Amino acid sequence: MPIPVISITQMREWEAATWATGQTEDEVIRRVGKRVARRARKLTRAEDTVLFLIGKGHNGDDARAAAKQLEGRHAEVLELFLPDTDLLPLESALQKKPALIVDGLFGIGLNRPLSGAWQKIISVINAANIPVLAIDVPSGLNADTGNSFGAAITATITLTVGAPKTGLLAPDAWPFVGRLEVADDVGLAPCPLASELHWIQPEDFDHFPPARSVAGNKGHFGHVAIIAGSWGYHGAAVLAARGAQRAQPGLVTLYTSESVYYPVAAQLQSAMVNVWKPETQPAANTTALLTGPGLAAPELFDAIKKFTRQLWRTAGFPLVVDASGLDWLVAEPFQDHFVRVLTPHPGEAARLLQTTAANVQANRIVALRALSKKFGGAWVVLKGHQTLIGREAGTVFVNGSGNAQLAQGGSGDLLAGFITGLLAQPTLAADVEKTLRYAVWQHGAAADKLSLTRANWTVEDLAAEIGNAR
Repeated sequence: MPIPVISITQMREWEAATWATGQTEDEVIRRVGKRVARRARKLTRAEDTVLFLIGKGHNGDDARAAAKQLEGRHAEVLELFLPDTDLLPLESALQKKPALIVDGLFGIGLNRPLSGAWQKIISVINAANIPVLAIDVPSGLNADTGNSFGAAITATITLTVGAPKTGLLAPDAWPFVGRLEVADDVGLAPCPLASELHWIQPEDFDHFPPARSVAGNKGHFGHVAIIAGSWGYHGAAVLAARGAQRAQPGLVTLYTSESVYYPVAAQLQSAMVNVWKPETQPAANTTALLTGPGLAAPELFDAIKKFTRQLWRTAGFPLVVDASGLDWLVAEPFQDHFVRVLTPHPGEAARLLQTTAANVQANRIVALRALSKKFGGAWVVLKGHQTLIGREAGTVFVNGSGNAQLAQGGSGDLLAGFITGLLAQPTLAADVEKTLRYAVWQHGAAADKLSLTRANWTVEDLAAEIGNAR
């Protein structure tokens, strides 16, 4: 199940509920240490040295427990209790160039500005340019607000305990948090807390999508229609079609501009490719439609705008609107049982809300809900770091998969096609929320998988990988 994003106070309530069951703090610390040690091993190679920085609180206890359970690596433990005198031992340890630093200095209990001596300690750690694995929260960061207490560790990965804390998702915190991961199997009682935000976990998709019937045929798995591609932007059409194909619907039909028909058709085999004309109507057996990718050239603007708005009002199948298509929508409702999905990046969201991308990023949840409300309660996939999925009301889901290499042209076109290919399948369209979460998670997980094996992968590589993560 997705994990609620919680405050420090809620985390304390959860811990108290856990101790009331008879579970001990020592056992939870041991399990946290085991998870930290496992992650440290994955980030290093055999016989590497891992430097564990130990503070006075429970974060220090977690780091100490991890050092004891680290196998196949050299664990060096450094206690930093007195910043005025501990700087020299720290500098000596850093000069040995450990492969990884495990940050166990300060946890979520820190509630006051750091002294100048502690700020100097943190500055020296950051200046070493050694990868950092932070336990629960980067030391010096306020886990409720995302602001620092004067200085904060710049982590490569933050392995937070139990559930994400609200401050770790704040845009101002992103440079310090790095990649956020959750250690949720550490012996805490089942989480009794509710939250507006939920964090997506890979385990949410065990046995999803469900197995197909052995007697199924392509007629059972839907027909995707895509309207995409124009002069100078034909690649968007190809990537959207490939994304849809990776979702494995029964059929994919791509309608594209006549000016780019040949280069588009030449790159696709199993997808049917037709020229889009103002009189074009989707096939009677269409079960989902995507419009917008690569429609930036002004060849057929007026006709496609009219067509998109008509579909928004009347199409009984799921409609996904991406890229240029977003600017063609008008703020009008649709029937309650219709499925409508918008997939903006922050700049597109800002145009739709008549604000700035900075304002969107400053409060992404507010922006998502405002977009959904403006466009009749549509589903919104607000792309970017920690992509959000949600609607005007209800839970908003946060995706943690993916990395900065997704910031390539065509990545969003591929995702839009993959989403549409999934929603075209009646079994998956029955649970739009889970299907959207799965699509976004798969997109990011594919990028993560590629980044483990190569440093310079392209969106074409991503198109071949999306859907394979398990």
